Amino acid sequence: MKPSIPKGTRDFGPAEMARRNYIFDTIRSVYALYGFSQIETPAMENLSTLMGKYGEEGDKLLFKVLNSGDFLRGISPDQLAEASPALAAKLCEKGLRYDLTVPFARYVVQHHDELTLPFRRYQIQPVWRADRPQKGRYREFYQCDADIVGTDSLMCEAELMQIVDEVFHRFGIRVCIKINNRKILAGIAEKIGHADKIVDITVAIDKLDKIGLDAVCAELTEAGLPPAAIEQLQPIIACGGTSDEKLATMRRYFADTPTGLKGVDEVEHVLRTVGPLANAIELDLTLARGLNYYTGCIFEVKALDAAIGSIAGGGRYDNLTGIFGLPGLSGVGISFGADRIYDVLSELDLYPEATTTATQLLFVNFGEAEAAYALRTAAAARRAGIRTEVYPSAAKMKKQMQYANANAIPYVALAGEEEMAAGCLTLKDMQSGEQQRLTPEQLIAKLTQPAAQQV
Repeated sequence: MKPSIPKGTRDFGPAEMARRNYIFDTIRSVYALYGFSQIETPAMENLSTLMGKYGEEGDKLLFKVLNSGDFLRGISPDQLAEASPALAAKLCEKGLRYDLTVPFARYVVQHHDELTLPFRRYQIQPVWRADRPQKGRYREFYQCDADIVGTDSLMCEAELMQIVDEVFHRFGIRVCIKINNRKILAGIAEKIGHADKIVDITVAIDKLDKIGLDAVCAELTEAGLPPAAIEQLQPIIACGGTSDEKLATMRRYFADTPTGLKGVDEVEHVLRTVGPLANAIELDLTLARGLNYYTGCIFEVKALDAAIGSIAGGGRYDNLTGIFGLPGLSGVGISFGADRIYDVLSELDLYPEATTTATQLLFVNFGEAEAAYALRTAAAARRAGIRTEVYPSAAKMKKQMQYANANAIPYVALAGEEEMAAGCLTLKDMQSGEQQRLTPEQLIAKLTQPAAQQV
């Protein structure tokens, strides 16, 4: 049988990994600038940790892991025939993590005595979702999360907006940052007399961009909202104007709804705090971020020049740790979708040239004595930070040059008997074809110049 991998997963070769590491390193460096510390959590969590935290739709997308050993012990044929959620709970005690936020909440509760609050953490790890694979949507993908837990200060939201701006500025990607507040959505649900339907309302309107207004209304009808209530939602969904104009409209709308007014106040405070960056932030009253644990400001980032879904998102959660027995710890976080960012950078051809180059310098191997000479100079080049290879065998020159070309190695060093006797090397620029005879010190100086390092 021809080997294959599961749909929605991918292999990454050296070129892809160089680009992915460029993404991870860029995000990691910005997180570090803002004082975040890195942690990691296991790929698998207990299902009791994961279930019920993402809403009914999220629970369906959890990859469950069969219990080890005799996992069918105690399961009757009738139970097997049912294939019910209760059966799944008996067969599976663990699952692959769906995101990094819930495992982080579990981590905070478990390690609470070791942490100094507020605690800033970042985490760059893969997550898994049993979703239908399509462009920009994978079953295995990386998230790059940063969270601040232990404070309810809206300064944190403002800082996260600055982080988003800085990361995408470094990538050269033009973005629109969309913001909303779950209190605004809860206020709308109260205003139309269906506060008990807040989850159904947010899940439905969060799909507006994907399925359209008619389908959203049909979904709300199916959830039990009467036509009059759905009609009351229409002006909110269609509310236009600038962010300031929308806030003014919502302030009038919520004149007798404290929950909604609180949400308006919070969004307004964040927009005021970020200063000029507010021009890149748009209040989107249809933004819902379907995850149930959000309670305050929520945000999502879209690329302006590429047709792809959200490339970053996040929000405030006031009591996520409460479900693990530690109530009252408010937190807020952002997550960058590394795989979608990869696709956007590829589509817009925004990768720096240096990210696609692994080896900078290849030493040709002419034989045992020449290889020993090359190894000594290669060691010095590596100490100077030059990514260097020595070809492993004394193959024909043509084969070694083909190897350099195939791997886009910009410089090749040749050291035969003549060069060894003179204590130097011949350096060939593979792009221009120019050759120079240099001492090892001159070669290293040339390749550590800024122009050469960019190659």
